[in-house]
Amino acid sequence: MELTEVQDLMERLYGEADRERGIPATVAWLCEEVGELAQAVRKQTPDRQLHELGDVLAWLASLANQLDLSLDEAMRRYVEDPP
Repeated sequence: MELTEVQDLMERLYGEADRERGIPATVAWLCEEVGELAQAVRKQTPDRQLHELGDVLAWLASLANQLDLSLDEAMRRYVEDPP
């Protein structure tokens, strides 16, 4: 799945609810999911790690949608001029 497809999927599934929740709450949920990913990396199975990676990507896509930004464009600098 391409990043654009991830954003499109999140928009179809949760777009309206995400916008009602708002950006500050979405950032809070994203941070919570990053914390869960960190715990999974330290203490859990690859299946749990994969689950948490998916959650982080989903919330990141939700945030990008609310900001009206493209994850593909955000990653372009890594192709063109990596830091």
